[in-house]
Formats: sequence, C-alpha cells, structure tokens
Amino acid sequence: MGSVTDFKLRIASASGAVTDRRHGFADLAKNEDVKYIVGDWMSEYNMTTRGGSKINNSGASDEFEDSFLEALEPALPYLASRGIKVAVNAGASDTQKLYDIVVEKVKAAGLDLKVAWVGGDEVIDLVKSASKEGNDFKNLTTGKVLSDWEFEPIYAQCYLGCWGIVEAFKHGVDIVLCGRVADASPTIASAAYHFGWGREDYEQLAHAFVAGHFIECSTYTTGGNFSGFKSLPGASLNLGYPIAEIGANGQFDVTMQKECDGMVTIDTCKAQLLYEIQGPLYYNSDVVAVLDGIKIEQNGENRVHVSNVGYLRPPPTTKVGITAKGGYQAEAHYFLCGLDIEEKARMLERQVRASLDESKYHCLKFRVSGRCPVDPKNQDAATVDLRIFAQARNEADLATAKFLRPITNTVMQSYPGATFGVDSRQAIPKPYYEYWVALLSQSSVKHVCHIPSAKLEVPIAAPTSTQDFLYVQSTYETADPRKLSEFGPTTRVPLGYIVHARSGDKGSDCNVGLFVRQADEYEWLRSLLTVDKVRQFLNEDDTGKPIFRFELPNIWAVHFLLKDHLDRGVSSSSTYDVLGKNLAEYLRCKLVDVPDKFLIRGNI
Repeated sequence: MGSVTDFKLRIASASGAVTDRRHGFADLAKNEDVKYIVGDWMSEYNMTTRGGSKINNSGASDEFEDSFLEALEPALPYLASRGIKVAVNAGASDTQKLYDIVVEKVKAAGLDLKVAWVGGDEVIDLVKSASKEGNDFKNLTTGKVLSDWEFEPIYAQCYLGCWGIVEAFKHGVDIVLCGRVADASPTIASAAYHFGWGREDYEQLAHAFVAGHFIECSTYTTGGNFSGFKSLPGASLNLGYPIAEIGANGQFDVTMQKECDGMVTIDTCKAQLLYEIQGPLYYNSDVVAVLDGIKIEQNGENRVHVSNVGYLRPPPTTKVGITAKGGYQAEAHYFLCGLDIEEKARMLERQVRASLDESKYHCLKFRVSGRCPVDPKNQDAATVDLRIFAQARNEADLATAKFLRPITNTVMQSYPGATFGVDSRQAIPKPYYEYWVALLSQSSVKHVCHIPSAKLEVPIAAPTSTQDFLYVQSTYETADPRKLSEFGPTTRVPLGYIVHARSGDKGSDCNVGLFVRQADEYEWLRSLLTVDKVRQFLNEDDTGKPIFRFELPNIWAVHFLLKDHLDRGVSSSSTYDVLGKNLAEYLRCKLVDVPDKFLIRGNI
C-alpha cells in the first residue's frame, strides 16, 4: 500500500449536485494544497428540465446552472494566485452562454485566467437522423424501442468523455466548462493530462475513473447519505469535501478537506462505490472499470487506499438522454389519523375515483405514506398522508374544476376525521418531462473543445479500439451458500442493525449495494441475500421485473440492480423516492434473523 508521499496529484471535488453548498469551492481553493478542483452540477433531472426549457423558450432563456457561478466567483482570486485548474459539469444546455459570463467575471476581477468550453453533447439532430436511418434507440432500463414511445422527442444530450477537457489543459486553459460530460470525466481528464496518459492506458484510466466516482458526489464520501451516520464525529454541520490523491499508476487515496466535520473510512468509501453502479462493469466513454475485484483499505486517519480495479476497452457508444414533453402533473393530499388507516384510504379512493374522469389521465396514483404506531405519543405521530397524484397530456384536464375540486368536494361524505391539505399549490397543473435513456455511437458525436481566446475549435476523435456495450451484465447467486443455521442462535431484528446499504437511480433503474463490517458477516450476508429474498423484502413494491445480482468479495458487499423500478425516473416519477436513495433504507428496516454473535459487536 502506498504512503502519502507516493502520490503526485491532488484533486478536490467542490460540488456533487446543483443543490450542494456553495462555499466549498472557495474554501478548497483558498486552503487546500490541490492542483485541480472538479465539480458536478448535473443530473438526469436538470438534463430534462434545462433542455426542455431551452426548447420551450426558443433559446431565449439561460439554461446553465446559476449556482455554479455563486460557487466560482469568490474562488477566482485563489485559483489565479495558486495556479489551480478547474473542470466542471455545469453548462447544462447553454455551456457557451456560461462561458461568456465566466469570462466577464474573470475580466471584472482583473485576473488572467484562460477559459474554455466543451461542446457536442446536445444531439437531438443526431438522434432524429439516426432514427430515420434505422437506429431505434433501445431503452437501457425498459428494453423498449423509441419508435414505440408515445411521446415526441424535443431534446437530447449525450455523455462526453474526458479528452476534450485534456485538450483544453494542453492549451494552457485554467477553467474548463462542460455541458454534459460523464460524472467522473473531469477527474479522469485532470489525471490523464497531469500524467500524460494516452487513450489506451486503460488500467490507469480505469482507476482514475473510479477515483472520479468516489469524489463526484462531494460529501457522500465523507459521511453524507451514509447509513452509519450516527458514528460521524462532530456536529455534522460542515462535512468536508473529498480529495483524491492519484498516483502515476492510477491507484489512489481518498482523503478530505482539513478542519471539517465528517470522516473518510472504508465504509464511507464502500457506500459511495456502490452508489448508482449498474453491475460489475462500470461504463464510461473512455474506459470500462471492472469493479468486482476492487480493494479498499484504510491507510491512515481519514485516508483510504483504492486498488485492483480491472478494466476493459471503452464501448463504441455513449449514453444519451432523450427528453419529451410528458404533459402536466398535479397532486392533492388528505390526512388520515388513528385506527383503520387502510379502510379509510380505500373509502376515500373509491369516492375520489368516482368523481374523476380517469380516461383523461395516463397516470393516477393513490398512495398512503406512513403508519399510525400502537399507542402513539402525539397526534402527529398518528397521522399519515394520502397522496393523490395525476399526470395528463392536457393542462385543462388537471384544471381546478376537473381535479382539485372533485377531490375536495367529497370531504363531507368521507372517512372519520377527513381532512384535506388546505395548501393547494401542488394541485395547480405544472409541465413535466419524460426521459428516454439509450445509446448513441460515439463516432457520430461532434465532440469539440472550444478555446476562444486562442481562436481554436479542436475536434475530439471517438475511440477506435472498443468493446461492445453489454445490455445485460453477469448476474448470479452465491455459488456455495452457507446454511443460515450454521451461524448459531439468532434474534429477529432489522437488517440494518449490522448491514450498511446505499442505493441510487439511473433512469428508471434502481441499484442497491449492501455490505457488512466483518468477513464472517459477509459469509452470512451473501448466503442470506438472494434475489428471492430481496423480492420478499420489497413485498408490495416488487414490480416483478428483472433483478440482477453480483458480489464484491473484497469489500464484503452484495449488489442488486432492480430494472425499471422507479416509474420512468426522476423527471416523471409518481413516487416520493424519485432518486432511488431511500430503497437502501427501506431494505435495512426489514426484519431478519441476525446471528447473536454479530449483534454483540454493536449496532450500526
């Protein structure tokens, strides 16, 4: 295992989402010894909303992420004085407009920082022409084809690789703005430029890819969204941002911003690794990382070493997200209290359905959220929410007279204690977007690095040595499961007493990785967690659709991919868990027979 002095390159992550805290960028630039700062302001949600708004407003609106500017501006003096380079995903659907504003801010600050932007990710014309030529864009989550989609595509954006950013750095650029590169591409680019890696240095690129995955979600690696959150030191008011220290061979340490709350441990890093992956093969436009043999080892306080990442050549394709206008959606809420919650909910649903014209909706859901415990401590604890959610093609079909009023007008004849939510703003119809995830040939994409200060537009070639994308990755149950009785006496408790988990979304797919703290616990976990067991845990939420399973024995983890589990994904989902983040916590609360010898080690 390498020591701190073996590492040459330190890359900090200053943002993992458009909703991340703004101060991290300037704090890192001012106080940390780093060569590069990367950040991500993009997600499938703002890919649809920004793209849709650009089309709806005929390009008149500014569809980049404003919060990036809020983070960048106070950091500019420190970037200049300390020679820190920047690569970010923040341009959304207007990267060139963002470039113009950043250049103005640099000039207004009296600084000499070169700025470039990477384009080619907006590909609706390519999608339409490819469709005419016979590419039917098979959906990565549902397996359906685009020609059968009931919606008309209006916008498309693909995921670019790292080499446009590398080209900018080669020309002396300090700040590289991207609309939509893959989440880890800024980190891969920083390392590839720094060490002079080529396109076929796959082992190094695969490790840098995983390093980028570890830090792309900012504080998720330092304790955010961590199932072991009760063990976090400090008040968790200011979790530190992560830093990757990458060596020339690609292997890396993960550490964190100094003098902040949070921690970097094997478990926080396992959690982030398992977030949003789709199987043992993790795809990027420039390399494929093979994850099932990965090693994660503690290498000091708040320092974890990562090695043994496998690799394959990149695919000839890249992921493309296609946006369509879905129509309009609205929701109304009732509150139910005390006894007979299920019967009350069924009564209200019958009454409301009888008063609505269901033929006007392509989605109408009634869901009860929460439960009344036995002998509740107060009335709020005994109260649950019944959510009525609808989507329609036409705004008029969700107008107050046709949706909210029929729902509320039944209150006087309904269940005991019937109370509707008096704040009806959510019942006003609002537009929403449908999203289709497929593959697009990299060779058809016009990936370009724009360096206006040098009057350069550098085309970036697609990879030439490739391996086809696997739509279905390997899935298997444990080859030699142990009998659960072999682990001794048990107590029936929630799974999460001894099992960590992390889950996330990709399109409408939801993945979840579950892992334990000790090797003997892993023998039990891998024997317990079959696909059928997960279906049993899901209970009423089991869609019956495929569930894929694989194991990561070096980190004591079992991973599941639930295909098409999230009702079309974040931009259109009718569920509360639109990002799939709560599936892990749902599974952790399920009761299982846990060996007593594991429980005496203490609960997570």
